[in-house]
Amino acid sequence: MSQYDPNRGRRNNDGPPDLDELFRRLNQKLARLLGAKPAGGGAPEPDSKFAFKGGALTIVGVVAAIWLASGLYVVDAREEGVVLRMGSYNRTTESGLQWHLPYPFEKVEIVNLTEVRSIEVGYRSSAKNRVPEESLMLTQDQNIIDVQLSVQYDVIDPKAFLFNNASDDRDAKDIVKQAAETAIREEVGRSKVDFVLNEGRAQLAANTQRLMQSILDRYGVGVRIAKVNINDVQPPEQVSAAFDDAIKAGQDKDKLRNEGLAYANEVIPKAKGFAARLLEEAQGYKQKVVANAEGDASRFKQVLPEYNKAPKVTRDRLYFDMMQQIMSSTTKVVVDQKGGNNLLYLPLDKLIQATNPGASLPTAPATPAAAQPEAAPATPSAPAASSNPTRGGGREVTRGRDFGGQ
Repeated sequence: MSQYDPNRGRRNNDGPPDLDELFRRLNQKLARLLGAKPAGGGAPEPDSKFAFKGGALTIVGVVAAIWLASGLYVVDAREEGVVLRMGSYNRTTESGLQWHLPYPFEKVEIVNLTEVRSIEVGYRSSAKNRVPEESLMLTQDQNIIDVQLSVQYDVIDPKAFLFNNASDDRDAKDIVKQAAETAIREEVGRSKVDFVLNEGRAQLAANTQRLMQSILDRYGVGVRIAKVNINDVQPPEQVSAAFDDAIKAGQDKDKLRNEGLAYANEVIPKAKGFAARLLEEAQGYKQKVVANAEGDASRFKQVLPEYNKAPKVTRDRLYFDMMQQIMSSTTKVVVDQKGGNNLLYLPLDKLIQATNPGASLPTAPATPAAAQPEAAPATPSAPAASSNPTRGGGREVTRGRDFGGQ
């Protein structure tokens, strides 16, 4: 036979293999796989009915294996799986390879717990894209302001997140957004416009976050508010110029107040120090006056028994002591003579310098000058009048000098 015989490989010289033969061979192979043996132990005789049943069972087994394998799923470490049986919650699965009854008995919802979701209130994507129906709010003092904020949140309870709101994340965002609008409007309504515009942003954000979390917890949404950011707070465009003037006035007020506090911090310590010194001086003066009074009282108590013994002598002695104390601090004496209209002027300092040019006026003279009615004027005859007293005034001077010299 030629190598290139065109009839080579053909069983019959009438065309390609019969399709019935191919189908019969396929059924024989499936029968052997299923363990079927022909009667008599010889070569297997194909039975079309038996082969068809065996092939159907094989197909059913493959389909069943694929159906059971469809229940396999993988949960990431950042996720949790919520298994629903006939639409109702059944269990929550952790990370790893898991399996559930295939559809339509069970299905699984994968919830990401670490993803930080966010919503925007009062704007969309940019601060210029304002949404007035969300951002315009009324303060406690009846002023309208424009507030824009963003809220970041995550899921802490997959079951509550899926069953206590709607079935998809979009509806959960709507719930969080409504809670954010409710909370921020309540907090702004409790505050005055100056507080919201200036120093109260941080406190306003903290209060809004706390109130939002309280609202969502009451509804059991299974969401945790991570952070609330007050992106922009400003008055409406129609009154922005007036608000700018008010803010500038407030800044000037703070500046002047700080300057006043600085001046007060500088002056008050000095005033306190001066007051302390005055208090110390007053205490010293008080102690001095009290000591003098106590000394005078003590001397009076000592003199009182002597006065009771000899009143006249004691009176004269007190008088002379007083006159000596007064006259010891003066340098000029004017004496009024008894029974006459003349006044004697005694310049003691000049007399002492004339008598002894090198001497100075003594601070405590022995003779009281007021007790010298007959003292001579500043003439050469003055010493004689002093040495030979013949009148009452001279005698008084003599007694005064003798008494003072005792």
